[in-house]
Amino acid sequence: MREGRRIKKVLICDYVSAMEKDYEPTMQSVRKAYGKDVEFEICAYENDKQLIQKLQGKDGLITGFLEIGETILAQTPELQCISVSGIGYSNMELEAAKKYGVTVCHIREYCTEEVAEHTFSLIGALNRNLKFYDTQIDHAHEWKYHTIAGGRNLCSQTLAVFGFGRIGKRVAQIAHAYGMKVIAVDPYTIGNAQAVEQAEALDVKLVSAEAAFRQADIITNHMNLTDKNYHFFNKEAFAQMERTPIFVNVGRGGSVEEAALVKALDEGKIRAAGLDVLEAEEPDLVHCGLLNRNNVIITPHCAFYSAESIEKLQVVSGANMGYQLAGEPERIDEVVKLG
Repeated sequence: MREGRRIKKVLICDYVSAMEKDYEPTMQSVRKAYGKDVEFEICAYENDKQLIQKLQGKDGLITGFLEIGETILAQTPELQCISVSGIGYSNMELEAAKKYGVTVCHIREYCTEEVAEHTFSLIGALNRNLKFYDTQIDHAHEWKYHTIAGGRNLCSQTLAVFGFGRIGKRVAQIAHAYGMKVIAVDPYTIGNAQAVEQAEALDVKLVSAEAAFRQADIITNHMNLTDKNYHFFNKEAFAQMERTPIFVNVGRGGSVEEAALVKALDEGKIRAAGLDVLEAEEPDLVHCGLLNRNNVIITPHCAFYSAESIEKLQVVSGANMGYQLAGEPERIDEVVKLG
């Protein structure tokens, strides 16, 4: 413990739906890294005006999903660090963080198994028409298996994995256990001999997006969201999917143009969709065109969620904040490069 440091003030804030029941592990982790002299305020996000007011006099912000950019950072001059409670940080305007001297840190890995398992839960349920049968039994009290066309075994299908990082690789391993053929798309592997060797070692062929769209029976997205792949899965992409695949998104909602996905489902260009994320982090479910479909399963951005992952998320995000406030950035799990 480091006693006698200047008292630091940290805000823990997120959307109401993303707030944890208990932040004691986070606070303990910050204090373990920095010392006891840390004051915390915990609140749910209401609007930017409220957030800016709460950030006055704060040295740090711990959040998972809040969108932080120029508007907020320009009015919170004492903010030194944002610790993102998660792997992705596309909700941070990095240019604005650089401009105002705010360090952004995140967690490199903490929920690989959970997300990979969730991916195949969606794939399996959609491939076996479980939602359709469940709805027929619950609402129509119908006990018939032939009221929907029978599907194909997973072992006869090709899986295209978009985003071949830790999670994508784990999904490929599970797919092979089912006997599936696996191909992968990842721009970061282009011209990278080591990445090609790693893919080959996992019996995965790296292909172009266009080739994947033609060959895939099932597509699963694990890409980090960037300016270059925003709405990557759009009208043009769905039009190229020749085998009417199952489409699964457990990556980022912004990777998919939601209106185009609705149209692709309506026109039968994809046969089913499993979605753990939607375009908005706080979606309007009343008017969402993806609801009430027997071939669509939506979960509330919970693929990462388990007792083990939440504990690691809180401990690492708290430690990241503590180390940055203590002037020990080399001990942070990962500091985001701001250019």
